Amino acid sequence: MTNHESRNGSDADPRLAEEALRQSEELLNEVGHIAQIGGWEMDLVTRAAKWTRVTYEIVGLALDSPVPGPDEHLQYYVEEDRPIVAEAMRALIEDDIPLEFEARAKLAGDVRWFRALGRAVRDQGRCVRVLGTLQDITDRKRQEEENARLETQLRHAQKLESVGRLAGGVAHDFNNMLSVILGHVEMAIEQLEPAHPVQADLEEIKTAAERSANLTRQLLAFARKQTVAPRVLDLNMTVESMLNMLRRLIGEDIDLAWHPCPDLWAVKMDPSQLDQILANLCVNSRDAISGVGKMTIEMSNCSFDEDWRSEHPDFAPGDYVRLSVSDNGSGMDSATLQNLFEPFFTTKGLGQGTGLGLATVYGIVKQNNGFIKVYSERNHGTTFAIYLPRHAARTPEAASERPPALVLGGNETILLVEDEAAILGITRRQLESMGYTVLAAGTPGQAIRLATEYSGEIHLLMTDVVMPEMNGRDLTRILLERHPRLKCLFMSGYTANVIAHHGVLEEGVHFIQKPFSRQDLTAKIFDALKGD
Repeated sequence: MTNHESRNGSDADPRLAEEALRQSEELLNEVGHIAQIGGWEMDLVTRAAKWTRVTYEIVGLALDSPVPGPDEHLQYYVEEDRPIVAEAMRALIEDDIPLEFEARAKLAGDVRWFRALGRAVRDQGRCVRVLGTLQDITDRKRQEEENARLETQLRHAQKLESVGRLAGGVAHDFNNMLSVILGHVEMAIEQLEPAHPVQADLEEIKTAAERSANLTRQLLAFARKQTVAPRVLDLNMTVESMLNMLRRLIGEDIDLAWHPCPDLWAVKMDPSQLDQILANLCVNSRDAISGVGKMTIEMSNCSFDEDWRSEHPDFAPGDYVRLSVSDNGSGMDSATLQNLFEPFFTTKGLGQGTGLGLATVYGIVKQNNGFIKVYSERNHGTTFAIYLPRHAARTPEAASERPPALVLGGNETILLVEDEAAILGITRRQLESMGYTVLAAGTPGQAIRLATEYSGEIHLLMTDVVMPEMNGRDLTRILLERHPRLKCLFMSGYTANVIAHHGVLEEGVHFIQKPFSRQDLTAKIFDALKGD
């Protein structure tokens, strides 16, 4: 017998073959362990099955556990995914289509995602065995779900941002027109006797203009382009002072419960914005309650760390004051929740709502670097949770002094600068009717010339913010060089970062939002003239 025959003939040592097989299986297990890919095989004749060691590890079963065969393996998958697995196996066995599926299986109480690949072994065209691989893809699936959620969130934020820019631009132009309408109507009302037959018509025009102005304020709030003057507030005290107004707003059929928080942290925001938040949320809750119901306003302190942020990426770590408004009304479905803060989206009937209330709340909260969460379920009510950043100051600021309504001016001189001719004309008439001496300029250049030529003292510069040639802030700097005691009052149809950062006024800056009433104008001039 030759050496060649000894090595390859039938008398080869079976122990060597067995050892080679054992090493091969060990290598397969080691490679599978490294790649975290298990192997499996099903015999369609004997109905038996076997797994590699890694498959046991992946599914979390002991090595001596029974292996589910062709007739049992489906029961491990969640019911919704069983058709996917069954169809993939059928296509492999009957049509020789390679096996490939992703499905969820419930093992030891935990639902996990698995990916299976496989092929058929045939004997004279008949499938007798199926073998393949198994991989746990739970982490990948969860990451995909998280990425999809973040992508949806990003698209939603981008959509709201785009709508916000549009809303801000429309509100700016509309506010200029409303300024003219309101100014002329107020002047006409003052010049006519109270019993004049036209008075009622003028009052209706004024009311309509004021309601339109309120709509634009809501648009600006949503777009985060309204200008605000924040103060340090104790929300316990501020909300409590509003309870009587809120009870009148929601009606007697709804029980309003108030739960303040001891040692509540301070926040810094414009008090008028808090009015807007609570009024809109309470009206929303009131409309969700059919007949008798309950509403709860609650305050609390809360803190979020980086671990929380990993699960709620829209939250920034830090300390917050939580203001929640809850009701036991009809609640909302998931489709409604997805569109909740979009302007003009409403579930109310025609003429029953503008769809700007919650959009306003959203804009105000974002402008104050806060967050809002909504928890709702059909027929089980809704909770709106507002999170406002904690402010370091402990002592709330006192409300500023306000003059009596319609106080007439004295002998002050006001330099009025406005590039919109119609607004310049009506504002000049309003100021003169209050007793002020008015120097009116349609451009910054003309204002500089008037200030240079005027021999008397100019007490107040009242200027638009955004104008041709230069903005109102730069004009103020030039005029202050020649008139160091000059006070300034800015006016605009929307905020501009010339005088405000993200809508928040710089310290000591006086601002009036267009359109403004005579009473608002009186108060703002009073504040500006008495300011340091």
